[in-house]
Amino acid sequence: MPVEPYTLAVDCGGSGIKASVLDAAGTLHAPPVRVPTPYPLPPERLAETIAGIAAGLPPAQRATVGVPGMIRHGVVVATPHYVTRSGPRTAVVPELLAAWQGCDVRALLAERLGLPTLVLNDAEVHGAGVVSGTGLELVLTLGTGLGSALFDGGRIAPHLELSHAPVRWGTTYDAYVGEHERARLGDALWSRRVRKVVDGFRPVFRWDRLYLGGGNSRRITASTLDRLGDDVVVVPNQAGIVGGVRAWGLAEPHG
Repeated sequence: MPVEPYTLAVDCGGSGIKASVLDAAGTLHAPPVRVPTPYPLPPERLAETIAGIAAGLPPAQRATVGVPGMIRHGVVVATPHYVTRSGPRTAVVPELLAAWQGCDVRALLAERLGLPTLVLNDAEVHGAGVVSGTGLELVLTLGTGLGSALFDGGRIAPHLELSHAPVRWGTTYDAYVGEHERARLGDALWSRRVRKVVDGFRPVFRWDRLYLGGGNSRRITASTLDRLGDDVVVVPNQAGIVGGVRAWGLAEPHG
């Protein structure tokens, strides 16, 4: 009887990189390890950082890595934070922009880790850990910025960078509900903005269920949650790790 593979699950964010190893049931076999995202961060340094974390974790037979930005078939079309000098809201470095654009990060990580590797947008991995697999399900992650993933019948739909669309006066969704604005406004006013975003997306997607995740989802006030509706569910940030197992069944690995 074949042994189910253990999965190295890595959640790459703008401020931190988290990883653990899980069995086929999604049970963690080591406490999640988190390190600050190092900057500047060319692709090779990300690969070395992930390999360094993996070296301190139990062995795995495959890897799932969630990366912020537009990822198509394991290739980076655009990534918002890793092209900057020292992280979110700092200057873009042209050399990093060139290094990341078109980078086959799946192949890079597979070679460095020596494992079959699946690379998706980080919100897609997060969503893989929570979706029911029925109907149209939208996942929004609230953290450094706004992440999004869409699932239809449990399958990952082509990724759309909703975060870069303007919401008002040229401000993008990323900036409108990102961590910088949450810290500036406080949780109550920021929560009202989250509700405006949800209300604005509702007629666009007509989802069967919306999941709100990411590190800041727990900061949404109780009064706002009451007004969001029964079809909106807040899910734990741990889904970004647990989704690393389920993602293999919801997306086709390439290469």
